[in-house]
Amino acid sequence: MRFLAALLPTLVLAGAAVADAAPLRTFYVATTGNDGFDGSLGAPWRTMQHAANVVRAGDQVIVRAGHYAGFNLETSGTAADPILFSADPGVIVDTPNPVRTQDGINLEGASWIVVEGFTVLGMPRTGIRSVTNAHVTIRRNVGDSNGRWGILTGFSDDLLIEDNEMSRSVAEHGIYVGNSGDRPIIRRNHVWGNSGNGIHMNGDLSQGGDGIISGAVVEANVIHGNGRTGGSGINGDGVQSSRIVNNILYDNHASGISLYQIDGGAPSRNNVVAHNTIIQAADGRWAINIKDGSTGNHVVNNILLTLHTFRGSISVTADSLAGFVSDGNAVTARFTTDDGDSILTLAAWRTATGQDAHSFASTSAALFVDAASGDYHLSATSPARDAGIVTDVTTDFDGAPRPVGPAADIGADEFASAPPPPPPPPPADLVVSALSKPPASVRRGGHFTVTDSVRNQGGTAAGPSSTRYYLSSDSVKSASDRALDNRRSVMGLAPGATSTGSVSVMVPTGLPRGTYFLIACADAAAAVTESTESNNCRTAAASVSVK
Repeated sequence: MRFLAALLPTLVLAGAAVADAAPLRTFYVATTGNDGFDGSLGAPWRTMQHAANVVRAGDQVIVRAGHYAGFNLETSGTAADPILFSADPGVIVDTPNPVRTQDGINLEGASWIVVEGFTVLGMPRTGIRSVTNAHVTIRRNVGDSNGRWGILTGFSDDLLIEDNEMSRSVAEHGIYVGNSGDRPIIRRNHVWGNSGNGIHMNGDLSQGGDGIISGAVVEANVIHGNGRTGGSGINGDGVQSSRIVNNILYDNHASGISLYQIDGGAPSRNNVVAHNTIIQAADGRWAINIKDGSTGNHVVNNILLTLHTFRGSISVTADSLAGFVSDGNAVTARFTTDDGDSILTLAAWRTATGQDAHSFASTSAALFVDAASGDYHLSATSPARDAGIVTDVTTDFDGAPRPVGPAADIGADEFASAPPPPPPPPPADLVVSALSKPPASVRRGGHFTVTDSVRNQGGTAAGPSSTRYYLSSDSVKSASDRALDNRRSVMGLAPGATSTGSVSVMVPTGLPRGTYFLIACADAAAAVTESTESNNCRTAAASVSVK
């Protein structure tokens, strides 16, 4: 695992703007909670299903550490106000959801959803399922030893599946994207030990739609130890106009990357397979497998090696050679155009196909720092350095720029390239994440207690601040609202930290009688420099009658 520690990129949240909008309400779920409570910080719910039944667009649900049943969600967010389910460290889903009892977390027709941070173990069928929806983000989850799939999607457009670890699916695949959902992004996942495919994309015409997955991006994944019952590290059935780049595949026991048509509505055409590093196991199939009339595919700047005794780098059947381009690859010098019935040397392959003029034969020992120990960085003397042809791939596996030298390096790693410096963290951003309800009524001059939580959801520590409270006639903070007499002091907050406290406030004696809304505003004195000042205030969920 030394390679994984060295190469797996750190989590980058900026790639999904869907998670950036401020939530309208924040609810909490904890093993100490009760579904009869109000779901607030101090009175959390017990089950995620109750939260799923209640949420609306813009809500976020934070699940505290513990063991839980999963949830079934059928409510959508919006582009401006997605729904977020976020797990604290130590949240384990080991009981199926109570609605669709074969799966852990199920998103059924629910769009604009973010699911992040959950560990889902041993489900009868699927760890996380997402179907007939769009704009779903599945991020930083772990799925292990689930019955069929770690992640399953169907008819889901504009998916983002990133930074997950999906392992040891018993019957099938780690990540399965199916049923003609277009434009999925599958990146920076660690997919290992699954019975079938590591990542499987299947247009599957039999279920309706056009049977084509188009515009997919599969990048910077680490995929190993899959395929003991068949499949590929990355499988594409009816996949078109997609990019498979900067992935690292090793010790897979079936194929490396396959493009074909069985269930899809048409062959897998016009895809780019570039800058991948593939080292097939001794019992594996071909590193690249293209067949069934899958024309127009480009295979460039890849490392394509195998430990098998007679299979090799590229298998392209004759019906898939039209528009096929292959060059700049470092290979095990065995090729075939008839599905392995006959083997071609590199020279014979060039003569037969006109491809791979700049490719060359090589070995793991010559290319890598220490392949035996799982370190697939290029060595200082690697022949893959500066040996690639020109492509539009401008970063490597780590997100570092390429090329560094006169030409791009072959494979997923650009030698001696340092990852780009991280962007500066965003400024502090203080929000009132929870606010108690006022009493149903109170007399002028009377007192009541307010409890609130202030959270720093920015990326920089916030200095000391104060929270102030107001009574408003229309629930929207404005200059005409009446400030109450007391403030709560909030100590400095680290990024992600929360301060909770209570103060007693007095209703002004001169306030006109009527119905008012309680509003709490973080950083009321503007003592903290924030990324935005527009989200400091929160309105309580109930009004108060002033008598």
